[in-house]
Amino acid sequence: MTIVPEHATERVPWDQVELTVGEVSARSGVAVSALHFYERRGLIASRRTSGNQRRYRRDVLRRVSFIRVSQRVGIPLARIAEALGTLPADRAPNVRDWERLSTAWRADLDARIGQLERLRDDLTDCIGCGCLSLSRCVLANPHDALGDDGPGPRRLLVDEPDRPGAR
Repeated sequence: MTIVPEHATERVPWDQVELTVGEVSARSGVAVSALHFYERRGLIASRRTSGNQRRYRRDVLRRVSFIRVSQRVGIPLARIAEALGTLPADRAPNVRDWERLSTAWRADLDARIGQLERLRDDLTDCIGCGCLSLSRCVLANPHDALGDDGPGPRRLLVDEPDRPGAR
């Protein structure tokens, strides 16, 4: 007799074409409520059975993974939706489709990496210092001199590639 831990879920067969919302949730690690939210935002899609239950194509798991990873690196849902909108809706995306999407995001990801590196490097002296070194602090802005350059932490911002509102 095999003992299965209470928190374990039954594995969905690899060749099962459609998944229930519970199966997608269990397999992806995303709460059912989040899946419903993604669907309302147009990030994923399902069909309804005659009993009004959601059924997702198996390839939705890749989309959900893409959403989670993108959110984790700080990409807004609107940009994620825009990117997913470039993928085919009538079939599972193939390697070429994902390559095209990742190529389009490369400049944005490089800018985000630059932003994180600048934050890491420039804030090393500031974190935990209590701002006792205002003469060297990258966040210091006497008399709001940087206000003419726009909102936000001007010295820490990295230019974003070809985006509306980018400086």
